[in-house]
Amino acid sequence: MQNDFIESTRKQFEYYKLLGDKTMQQLSDEQLFWSYNEESNSIATIVKHLWGNMLSRWTDFLTTDGEKESRNRDAEFINDATTRQEVLEQWEEGWTCLFQALDALSSDDLTRIIYIRNQGHTVTEAIHRQLAHYPYHVGQLVFIGKMLATQWTSLSVPRGKSSDFNQEKFSQPKLRAHFTDEILKKT
Repeated sequence: MQNDFIESTRKQFEYYKLLGDKTMQQLSDEQLFWSYNEESNSIATIVKHLWGNMLSRWTDFLTTDGEKESRNRDAEFINDATTRQEVLEQWEEGWTCLFQALDALSSDDLTRIIYIRNQGHTVTEAIHRQLAHYPYHVGQLVFIGKMLATQWTSLSVPRGKSSDFNQEKFSQPKLRAHFTDEILKKT
């Protein structure tokens, strides 16, 4: 059961990473840096924040506080990336750090206490905390992407296609699958 939790968690994180990947693929370099106003964040800024959070939370995950002294959270909201390549490098580095930490976990680790800002969490609680945080920001990326893309390709069931999608699903035998598989089939 506990190994299923780690595997399921990884799949959920992979799904949200994939949504971000597919959103950024649909945008021009210029659009990655667009923001609605001075109080809103561009996709590049959101990526920088996720990157900073992921490196802080997942580096030495089991042995050091998740809020690293080296982290400058406020600076994460001042975008200094100037190219798509820089944005994508941060994106990949953050997710790589997360996945390496998850892959190193054993089922025995799930009940261990770790700290984030000096507050104790079980590893399971800490994972849930980030599994709520990252999709929040990926949703922002997708929302901005849908506003900016000149021709948006749906990342899930396209509008007006729910009936067709359901009909196709119910015509198949029951099987255990993950929604990520559905997105991958579309590519």
